[in-house]
Amino acid sequence: MSKQEGGRDSFTNKFGVIAAAAGSAIGLGNIWRFPYVAGENGGGAFLLLYLLFILAIGVPVMLSELLIGRKAQLNIFGAFRKLAPGSYWPLVGMMGVGAAFMILSFYAVVAGWTLEYTFYAIGNQFAGESPEGIKAIFDELTTASWRPVVFMLLFMALSAFIVRSGVQKGIERYTKILMPLLLVILLGLIFRSLSLDGAMAGVDFLFRPDFSKVDTNTILEALGQAFFSLSLGMGVMATYGSYIKKKESLGKTAISVSLTDTFIAILAGLAIFPAVFSFGLEPGQGPGLVFITLPGIFNQMAGGYYFAIFFFVLLVIAALTSSISLLEVVVAYFVEELKMKRSTATWLAAGVMSALGVVCALNGAVFDFFDRTSSNILLPLGGLLIVLFVGWFLGKQVVRDELEADGRAAFYFRLFVPVIRVLAPIAIALVFLNGLGLLRF
Repeated sequence: MSKQEGGRDSFTNKFGVIAAAAGSAIGLGNIWRFPYVAGENGGGAFLLLYLLFILAIGVPVMLSELLIGRKAQLNIFGAFRKLAPGSYWPLVGMMGVGAAFMILSFYAVVAGWTLEYTFYAIGNQFAGESPEGIKAIFDELTTASWRPVVFMLLFMALSAFIVRSGVQKGIERYTKILMPLLLVILLGLIFRSLSLDGAMAGVDFLFRPDFSKVDTNTILEALGQAFFSLSLGMGVMATYGSYIKKKESLGKTAISVSLTDTFIAILAGLAIFPAVFSFGLEPGQGPGLVFITLPGIFNQMAGGYYFAIFFFVLLVIAALTSSISLLEVVVAYFVEELKMKRSTATWLAAGVMSALGVVCALNGAVFDFFDRTSSNILLPLGGLLIVLFVGWFLGKQVVRDELEADGRAAFYFRLFVPVIRVLAPIAIALVFLNGLGLLRF
């Protein structure tokens, strides 16, 4: 059967579930943000903390979102409306829809940069450029009036084309192609990076913890990266959870997606840090590491022309698998709550997001506002309310029944409940307060 009860579309098998959900989690946060945040926070020590928080916090929060979606078999707003009728809880779902709108509006602009950089790499436009020259290219790209808009619109059109085809024929079909392709390209980049002279210094930096560089800020950065890299708090996992069949284990799905996401982030570090150290550069160079530093490295590397193309294609794929999940949150809401046809819902949602994206591309203040509001308020607040809903509102028996809907005992249940009732809310609250600037040590 390719449909759930009631004729609702669903993922066809376990690989489809993991490819789609991991594709959502694996985005620019893994390949762009993780390396430079790790570089700024001591490498191996940050990685160790990140892994700890993924397992202790990320997996339980993801499992909570998946549970809400599959239990209700509806979009994020409809799920809360069905599970908590006559209450204020559906506002959490509406906040998730709003977060998806806001995030994709500015995320598509950054994705557009990766798309334009791919064309730059194909045209060999970085050849012979000094680091200052490459920085000038990036500065021009991010401030030009029309180019970011054009590439953002191209990216959104590509995302909409996939989503309009549906869960199986669109999202699942393309993520099953894109995710293996992403892994192959990343492994090729790692092989080349590790073959450079002095590359082992980068490996040592990534995997050897230096706890002398760990402070409270490092801990909060690792906690925040673990939370945000898994696409939590924005309704994506709840929406995808609604397409998971009852025979699939939610526990195994949450663990598989979380480990896949973490694995890709580590591979991104292995592709980047050895090259950075090989050419004597500093690892903690901030957001410019990918768009400014790496093109300079490719210029000096034998075969760098081809590897630059591969790398920016990799970024485009990572951005695309995340963008289609964000778009699906809104499309599912339009289809199920506003009774629109999928095609109409997709192009309407993509059109509105693109209009907001144009504003973000042309106005840095709006871009920063959308970024800060979603990252510092909507996502952590959404995640906090989701775990409180599952932990305190749904009831233990309802939660257990859904976790065991596949017919297998949820042996982790006794640990899961106290984590989402106490540990996860405290951890997310710390991220929330830190993002608002209210928590400083």
